Amino acid sequence: MNIEVAIIGGGPAGMTAGVFTCRAGLNTILFESLAVGGQMALSHEIKNFPSINSISGFDLANDMREHAEALGLKIIYSKVSILEREKNKFKITANGETYIANKVIIATGCKARKLGIEKEKELTGRGVSYCASCDGAFFKGKDVAVVGGGDTAMVDVEYLTRIARHIYLINRSEKYKAHKVRVDAVKKLKNVEIINSAQVVKLHGEEKLDGITIQKDGINKRLDVDGLFVAIGRVPDLSFINFDLKLDENGYIVVKKDMSTSVKNLYACGDIISKHFRQVITACADGAIAGNSCVGVK
Repeated sequence: MNIEVAIIGGGPAGMTAGVFTCRAGLNTILFESLAVGGQMALSHEIKNFPSINSISGFDLANDMREHAEALGLKIIYSKVSILEREKNKFKITANGETYIANKVIIATGCKARKLGIEKEKELTGRGVSYCASCDGAFFKGKDVAVVGGGDTAMVDVEYLTRIARHIYLINRSEKYKAHKVRVDAVKKLKNVEIINSAQVVKLHGEEKLDGITIQKDGINKRLDVDGLFVAIGRVPDLSFINFDLKLDENGYIVVKKDMSTSVKNLYACGDIISKHFRQVITACADGAIAGNSCVGVK
């Protein structure tokens, strides 16, 4: 199948790009491996999106999807396994099907960063989680821990206070990457215990998690928890790209102001690109620029 624009990734950046290409009349297909919205869809509450006082990430993602589809965006729920260059175009392989696109926009976002310790893989989904809003309800009235010092960790803690009995916030530093207003809010919560300058070094349990060991000042201590929510950042995944592409030192795609990459007719937007501020609103802005660039309007 030949298409004018292929968008890989259905988060806010990808869907916004689709709005702009479809409004310009370009035949556009968006590939999404799971469900539209990306990381945004996992957010329990979004309160910094202009014109909307408060909305769940799931609802905002659904609104974006409906808008884009109403304009003609076709969404294929399939993971792109290979993206290749074919002469001056791109060859996309997804679910055994092949698509040829004149232009491609990469908007795949990032995946959760792992702790990298023993039993993490085996206990994922059995007490270890990377999404509090997805799995928090399983730990009603129980003790849990959240690892991280950024905004995501603070949001997770606030969300879990409504569900869990006691929450340990484990931060590897004395400082926080999160905005001060979020940290201050967490410090006021009564059922939260903050442990700074500590890290999780061991997971306990066979069929399910029943505790963790943290290390602080060289001393190990076990915490009996039923759930561990890992919120230590996200990492880019570009393993499906089968050609050279300029990346920064952390593996994010380097783009110009028009979201073009080092490869002709290949654009990137959202959390997958090299930048300092990653929010829903900035992802939408990136997507608008990328979509507009595909249209060719300056």
